[in-house]
Amino acid sequence: MSLQPPEPIHTAAGLVRGRRDGALTVFRGIPYAAAPVGQHRFALPQPVEPWAGIRDATDAGPNAPQRTRAVPGLDARPLIGEGWRRGDNYLSLDIWQPAGGRTAMPVMVFIHGGGFVVGGKDAAVQDGATFARDGILYVAINYRMGVDGFLPIPDVPTNLGLRDMIAALAWVRDNIVQFGGDPANVTVFGESAGAMAIADLIASPLAKGLFARAIVQSGHGGMTRDIGVAQRLVRAVARRLDITADRAGFASVAPGEPLLDAVEAVSLPAARIDLRNPDGREPVFGISRFVPVHGDDVLPLAPLDALKQGAGADVQLLIGSNAEEMNLYLVPSGVRDKLNTGLGRLLAWFVLRKSQPQAWRVLKAYGMGRGKPVGQALTDALTDLVFRWPARRFAEEHRGATHMYEFGWRSPRYDGELGASHGMELPFVFDSLATCTGADGLCGIAPPQDLATRVHAIWVQFARDGSLPWAPFDRERRTVYKLAADEAVSEPVMPAAAFLP
Repeated sequence: MSLQPPEPIHTAAGLVRGRRDGALTVFRGIPYAAAPVGQHRFALPQPVEPWAGIRDATDAGPNAPQRTRAVPGLDARPLIGEGWRRGDNYLSLDIWQPAGGRTAMPVMVFIHGGGFVVGGKDAAVQDGATFARDGILYVAINYRMGVDGFLPIPDVPTNLGLRDMIAALAWVRDNIVQFGGDPANVTVFGESAGAMAIADLIASPLAKGLFARAIVQSGHGGMTRDIGVAQRLVRAVARRLDITADRAGFASVAPGEPLLDAVEAVSLPAARIDLRNPDGREPVFGISRFVPVHGDDVLPLAPLDALKQGAGADVQLLIGSNAEEMNLYLVPSGVRDKLNTGLGRLLAWFVLRKSQPQAWRVLKAYGMGRGKPVGQALTDALTDLVFRWPARRFAEEHRGATHMYEFGWRSPRYDGELGASHGMELPFVFDSLATCTGADGLCGIAPPQDLATRVHAIWVQFARDGSLPWAPFDRERRTVYKLAADEAVSEPVMPAAAFLP
């Protein structure tokens, strides 16, 4: 005997009907803004046109235009999804609704990562069923990426990807009570680029009041550019496309392969695009060309400066990083080990010098010349410069309740060298180890389920009431909770502190 379909639910634009998934109800592809095409392309997110009747909300729908890249020896699909699913209506969200017709449930809204150029709400590792199982009303969103979302084209509103996220959070505020959620108890969380975006939203006056708590996983507010600097990238992309570097020029190129070709070309390490600040630092370290900008109404100030003035003080913050973040970028590619031979020192300096004017001093501070292999010194330095220390700086400047974690479980992949790399915490946070287990999986064979159970429970409890089982972080005591070891420690200041603001 088949289950009866769930009752339709009212939203501001019309009725939606999801599908049963065991004891849960899942809604897929609910639009929170109009399709960003035609007159709505390169425009602020616009309201959805109301519909008549009941909208079927059982298909995930399209995602933002993107092109994924393979990682040698690693099945990355559970982390970033299956690639571009074409279609116009991709400014949408999914909802996992717990069973039982409960009301005033805590809400968690997930913002995916992917360097602001790839990814989507539907990657297998971030399935919301486990959070719904534990009484959380879970929401996941798509947003504009790449050229359409994070390129400050003249005559186009800046930070359109962040504005999409703000529109999605406003949709949650206005509609989530119909699904049984409490709009006053919303936790926004995300990883990598998603976490960077959340840190920016904490600092944004336009996002004030849209969430009570935030979890920033392997992210911080240090990866934004001045608009003037970022417009160098606008001109570089325009040259690749042979168009004028303005709204009319970019509007003449439809979302599709030529645009993705240009994104890929300017993203290559060999692309000679100087995105350094006047102080000689490139705050993104080449991880992505496409990032949010500051100096507009979304981010009037760089996020750290905004925090110093009290922005986001009403938001409870859980922020952290993984112990060996850069291993994901430098171990599977073989770059780390290649630097240990021949001209390794010179190459390591050359790589780091593109982003950090004191490259020699940094490498020496991280052990180069004192018995540590050159490739390892660069990997350790970049882990701290790109992820770990900026997260601590964000925690230092945040004036509200702040807790910090570090994830240190080491994957056995790549002969044990992948370690606690970037993205490693995700299957533990979501209690979705099965998606990343196996010979080609991020976690290898038989990762510890007891750790996933415990980490997931910490995230759930924080979303319920903001409580955490360790002391807050401040710049004097520097309390960091080591998730894998299940202990809080007082962490020393890192060598990277001497080289970053």
